Amino acid sequence: MEEFIAIINDLRPPDVLDILLLSVVAYHLFLWFRGTKALKALLGLFILGIIFTFARNYGLFLTTWVFQILWQVLIIMLIILFQSEIRQALERVNPLNVIGFRKVTDPGKWIKGFTSAMYSLADRKIGALVIIERLERVEEWISGGQSLTAEPSPEVLGSIFQKESPLHDGAILIQGNKIVMVSCYLPLSSTEALPKKYGTRHRAALGITEKCDACVVAVSEERGQVALAHGGELIQVRFEEQLEQLVIKAMKSPAESKNRWWKGIISFFLGHWPVKVGSLLLVTLLWLLLAGQQDFEVTLSVPLKITNIPPNMEVIEPVKPEIRITARGIRKDASTLNDRNVHARVDISMARVGRKFFPITRNQLFLPNDRIQVVRIEPNQVGFKFKEKK
Repeated sequence: MEEFIAIINDLRPPDVLDILLLSVVAYHLFLWFRGTKALKALLGLFILGIIFTFARNYGLFLTTWVFQILWQVLIIMLIILFQSEIRQALERVNPLNVIGFRKVTDPGKWIKGFTSAMYSLADRKIGALVIIERLERVEEWISGGQSLTAEPSPEVLGSIFQKESPLHDGAILIQGNKIVMVSCYLPLSSTEALPKKYGTRHRAALGITEKCDACVVAVSEERGQVALAHGGELIQVRFEEQLEQLVIKAMKSPAESKNRWWKGIISFFLGHWPVKVGSLLLVTLLWLLLAGQQDFEVTLSVPLKITNIPPNMEVIEPVKPEIRITARGIRKDASTLNDRNVHARVDISMARVGRKFFPITRNQLFLPNDRIQVVRIEPNQVGFKFKEKK
């Protein structure tokens, strides 16, 4: 416990930045992989990492040896098993998505007719799946499909999704206020949190939104209900006006929300706050466990104790000599150094009248343990001025 307290008391700005950056990464990894098997694998790796750290710190030879043998193999296996989830995470941090070279299409011209058509299909219990493209390209995530250019009007949507139509099976893609593809097949979501009442259509709607920023409207054929998938979440929508507002909100570009910057700041800190606090606590705990093994340097001033003063001599100056030492070691050892457990002594038995210099070496320093290495001593010699006692 004393080591942890010493590490916390010796926190530096780079250490705080280190913890905050990893907390952000852990938070986004949880959001991206939430409800998937990959999240369970990440949690398992985290627990194994804690066990490995504990075993190495406390000298559990066999456990440490086994982990060192199996660790690299386990990482390679996880990369192979969860390559799609890893690819998805890497694509979400693509800086081009943040820059945003493309513009979000304004759905104001067709949204009312579109929502009316969706609820008309729901009333007749006709299934439908509609992808509305935003900033990121959708084509690379869909398979099959036939090109078709048409307005997303109620008449066109009704004719596409009627059960007798050869184009009703699959999803349609709306791009730039136009229907551009029909009969598209989408990747299915692997999340285990999706209720069992939702079938393949809803799992496909959720799957495409886990891989890009599109929003998808799904109409259930069995229940006659409308749902909206966006950002990896599925929302059941009961009214046309609600669906219209949700689609407009999802399609709104960042530039249109500049006047609400303060809401963004509040959402940044308070949105999903339990997950953010949990990520911060877990990363802090892991950092404290691993920081003790970090190479660390500390510089401190130490009083120089004078020994073996000749009985006929008196020290004129310096009266309270001090030296500065720079020590290096693993952090749990070096961070505990202070002027109470580090001592320095100099033997002045060879003193004579006038000024004499005495070298200061590692042998004259007394440290808490032998694992700490002395890097620098300043000054490396101390001059004393002596006079004879009267």
